[in-house]
Amino acid sequence: MSLKRHIPNAVTLLNLFSGCIALIFAVYGNFVTAAIFVFLGIFFDFFDGFLARKLNVQSPLGIQLDSLADLITSGVVPGVIMFKLISLTIDAPDYSTYNDNWNTVMHWQGFKLSILPLIGLLIPLASAYRLAKFNLDEDQQAFFKGLPVPANTLLILSLPLILEYQNNDLINSIIINKWFLIGLTLISCYLLNSPIKLFALKFKDWSFKSNATRYIFLILSIVAFVVLHFAAIPLIIVLYIILSLLDRNNIT
Repeated sequence: MSLKRHIPNAVTLLNLFSGCIALIFAVYGNFVTAAIFVFLGIFFDFFDGFLARKLNVQSPLGIQLDSLADLITSGVVPGVIMFKLISLTIDAPDYSTYNDNWNTVMHWQGFKLSILPLIGLLIPLASAYRLAKFNLDEDQQAFFKGLPVPANTLLILSLPLILEYQNNDLINSIIINKWFLIGLTLISCYLLNSPIKLFALKFKDWSFKSNATRYIFLILSIVAFVVLHFAAIPLIIVLYIILSLLDRNNIT
């Protein structure tokens, strides 16, 4: 029995392994290290599909395994990070004394859980639904319907990275605002499962004419990241959606 058919699945499991490590760091509030392992997982997520195509060993098992790995790395981890970020925005650090119309605290034998940050866990739910739809939709080969789960993950992960490295008081004040975070969570959940068609970064050939949108997106994204660093990531996601809408007649 040939072992080459197991190679892509092994790489997929590396994605899952990276996601599990990222989840541990996210739970403990180490967002930077969590982001590193998520980026590593996303790399494995790209590489497993590339290997499967090159080795011609695509299989239904690989498709399902890929989605299960993505659910952890690009679904649960950003959800936990959003939960932690919203928790940081709650005015009173002592949950036992904090109570208003929007947020209450549940107690279980000394364990205190604030309700409002649980909104962040909508991200894993929306990601799971999006991944399940993707597995059943045979149309999404050259394009996506809704924001891809890894792209949404990059959007969420950019927030703690901006806070850590950008050192911009205005941007920080926007991010550390519970209503901004809640709004972004709801918007991201909608984008994940929206009917919007978005181009995929898959090149059938290398000509500029047939890949103009992809080349423009890559060039502008690189320039934005060089100039704005992690603050460019949300703008890149917006650019991705805008270019897709402008080029929707060519997305097939």
